[in-house]
Amino acid sequence: MRTLTLIVSVVLTCYILMVVLFFNDNRAEGECEGIHIAILDSLDKRFVNDKEIQGFLKGTNINPNGKDMSSVNTEAIEQSLQKNPMLREVEVYKTPSGKVRVDVIQKIPIMRIMGTHGNFYLDKDGDVMPTSSRFAAHVPVVTGYVEKEFAKQQLYDFAKFLQDDRFWRSQIEQIYVDQNLDVELIPRVGSHRIILGSLDHYHEKLNNLMLFYRQAVPYVGWNRYSTINLKFKNQIVCTKRK
Repeated sequence: MRTLTLIVSVVLTCYILMVVLFFNDNRAEGECEGIHIAILDSLDKRFVNDKEIQGFLKGTNINPNGKDMSSVNTEAIEQSLQKNPMLREVEVYKTPSGKVRVDVIQKIPIMRIMGTHGNFYLDKDGDVMPTSSRFAAHVPVVTGYVEKEFAKQQLYDFAKFLQDDRFWRSQIEQIYVDQNLDVELIPRVGSHRIILGSLDHYHEKLNNLMLFYRQAVPYVGWNRYSTINLKFKNQIVCTKRK
């Protein structure tokens, strides 16, 4: 009885394997039945949509639609889509249902530059990405005299610090850079300007400002001063509103 059961199990397993292999071979040799595009972070950002990606693929010789699945080059599709400046990650693979699936993750902007040298985003990896007419990210806006190299180096470190801190991410709305590369900050709460000066020791300067917010603002209010100057080491110089 045990021998018979073992034989039946082996035969059944072989049958299932043959069916799976036959199914996969047919799919591999059959015609591509379509492209399924999944934008995995579409709830947070809408820099691209599936129609745009579909349209891009239709205009290339790597478009899998109508091709035999065995001739579909998923690696070439990935490499082509990764050239899109809005995309951070792309994965392309064939599905058992005879379709090509494209999973994409968009870049994560941490600040928008609207200065004398251009209008663009800088993402969390320090790469430049263009703006979009479809979607505007809620990130600090940088205005003034901002060149790309300054943005990709000093400003990137500062913006990443703001992005990683819950309070400063919510509080700082705008950054202004003057011709001497001194920085002013415009907060969301309070009608004052924060004069940061150079970006040297910005951690220490913002720590001092946080102490001021905690110890002084509860007594004087958010709108008592027109400027809060952090340029001087271990000092906060405030100018009263007239």
